[in-house]
Amino acid sequence: MAYRKTERIEARLADNRQRILDAARRLVSEGGWAEAQISHAASAAGVATGSVYRYFPSKVDLFVEVLSVVSQREVDVLEAIAESDDAPWQTLHVAVSTFVERAMRNRRLAYALIAEPCERELDEARLVYRHAISKQIMRIVKDGQARGDFRADLDPSIAATVIVGGFMESLIGPLSPLNADFDRSGKQTPDAVHALASQIADVCCAAVVAQEGKLASFDATRRRQK
Repeated sequence: MAYRKTERIEARLADNRQRILDAARRLVSEGGWAEAQISHAASAAGVATGSVYRYFPSKVDLFVEVLSVVSQREVDVLEAIAESDDAPWQTLHVAVSTFVERAMRNRRLAYALIAEPCERELDEARLVYRHAISKQIMRIVKDGQARGDFRADLDPSIAATVIVGGFMESLIGPLSPLNADFDRSGKQTPDAVHALASQIADVCCAAVVAQEGKLASFDATRRRQK
């Protein structure tokens, strides 16, 4: 008779796997990819180092999954925002500012996911999710063009790529572990994070708003909201 795993064994294996993933994610959050070692993840998860390979063939496989799980959450958040019935510029502003504020909640992890030097396989996985994020921004751009709010002369794919590249590049300095803090006061206050997110989102929206009149209306609305 072929051996069949019981539900209890399946649940234990699934729990071990999740604890290893959670431990690996914490390691990346604390020290980036350089600190993310199999032995450290095993110790933090409470399993033997060799046991990790039962679930993940290699270190790269483990940390590609960490990257994929965390990045997919961000894609899901942006997808929900992209489905909003708000004015396109509002949707775009919310999408960008939300991404920035979420990244600033865990700066070390976000830096690893966006910009930290890493193995080729991890970098390739980053590009997959960067493309997925661009697709959600492109949805918003296309909606704005269809409503006449965004410039019709822009290729939505190019516009989305530039917007995503812009807000991710803007984040690298504030997220960098070499930057003790990003604002002049030396404190990472909620207000400072919100102001950073709002400024980056303002620039992204201004890049695609259709006409001067609409841009002025956008600016006036943003000032009232602030």
